[in-house]
Amino acid sequence: MSDVPVCPRHPDRESWVRCQRCGRPTCPQCQRPAAVGVQCVDCVAEGNKGVRQARTTFGGVLSNRDTLVTKVLIGACLLVFLAQQVMPTIVFYQLALVNGPFPGSFAQGAWWQPVTSAFLHGGVLHLLFNMYALWICGQYLEPLLGRVRFTALYVVSALGGAVGALLLGAAGSATVGASGAIFGLFAALFVVNRHLGRQTGQIAVLIGLNFFIGVFVAGISWQAHLGGLVTGALVATAMARGRRGHPVVQWAGTAVVAVLVLAGLGYGAALY
Repeated sequence: MSDVPVCPRHPDRESWVRCQRCGRPTCPQCQRPAAVGVQCVDCVAEGNKGVRQARTTFGGVLSNRDTLVTKVLIGACLLVFLAQQVMPTIVFYQLALVNGPFPGSFAQGAWWQPVTSAFLHGGVLHLLFNMYALWICGQYLEPLLGRVRFTALYVVSALGGAVGALLLGAAGSATVGASGAIFGLFAALFVVNRHLGRQTGQIAVLIGLNFFIGVFVAGISWQAHLGGLVTGALVATAMARGRRGHPVVQWAGTAVVAVLVLAGLGYGAALY
């Protein structure tokens, strides 16, 4: 019985078929079709390590259509909104971006507000519009850019929106919402489609319409929209210019934009 070949993974099974790569016995459960004969699962896994993943022109994994980052961002906004319902005053005044020389404002040391304010919303309609826009944009941009690049685009755009609110907004105003980041995604859609030679008219109309609504309707921070729009356009341009296997150019350009945004936040705090 010692001469009966058995599968290394399943020693209780006789395996008269051998892997074409390593020559070991392999049972039906461990067999994988190959160009000639079969290979065992271990050899297939080892071979896949040396196979370079196909990527989009901007660096995303071509076969990956999942939008994990988009879902996490939406989930975080929903959780914060629920917290607002439980502790409205505490959550709002701790996390909103307060502009001016007031206790609890960004200028007075609440350094986290440019980030946390992007997860707050002023009401159900505000939340639903931003989450719908995030879902639509994320479905297109996240697979194209990849998770890390998409996250960088979103976060830097959100901070750019905070810069716009601080530098152009009125003292004493409190800014909330993911709109700065959403406008950054709008700008990225325009830039990416322009570089791919795709249609950009609809997104241009969408940007113009939403921006002018913010200008003429009270209670909407067009300043944050403008900051996010400009920042998103710059980040997307860096990623588009560095496409086709040049990630160093992408990340160097994104880093430059991020540094400028952080400098803008510092200047906004120093104004007061």
